[in-house]
This record gives sequence, C-alpha cells and structure tokens, in this order.
Amino acid sequence: MAYDDRNMGQLAHHVIAEGREKLSISGVEEVESFDEESVVAITCAGALIIRGNSLHIDKLSLDTGELEVKGWLDSFEYQNTKAQTGGIFRRLFG
Repeated sequence: MAYDDRNMGQLAHHVIAEGREKLSISGVEEVESFDEESVVAITCAGALIIRGNSLHIDKLSLDTGELEVKGWLDSFEYQNTKAQTGGIFRRLFG
C-alpha cells in the first residue's frame, strides 16, 4: 500500500452549504481576496473560489481555520494553484 501524506498535519476540511445563502468552511489557512461577487480562500485542500452576489464574510478565524460566507451563492470551485502558472488573479480575471 502506498503511503499518502497529503493530509498529514493539516486542518480538517469541510464545506457545508446551507441553501444558497450560507457557506461554512473549515480548514481555511487564509483569505486571499474578497468582494461582493467573489471570495478566494486558501484551504488545506487548495484554493477555493466562491462566486455569488452580495457576498460578505460573516465569520473568519484563522486560529481555528473557520470561514463563514453569507449572501447569494452561485458556485464554488477548487483551483490547483501549484499546477497552474500566472497566479490566481490571472486565472480569475485573465
């Protein structure tokens, strides 16, 4: 059996959507950017991009790795930032 150390020493990562109005995320290491239409959070599972309208960060604790985003959620997706070049802003707006 191959040894898999991808999650060793990392925070537990969960994403819980409550309808389309609230997203609770654990395993957050930092919030790279945010505005009313998108939130970019770096998690232990990769960069997580949340898109929607009237988004706001209701709770952020980097000590516990918790993030709560409220607003109207359209989508969220993970980006593999190490495999791509040009930075996250280039991928978002390029």
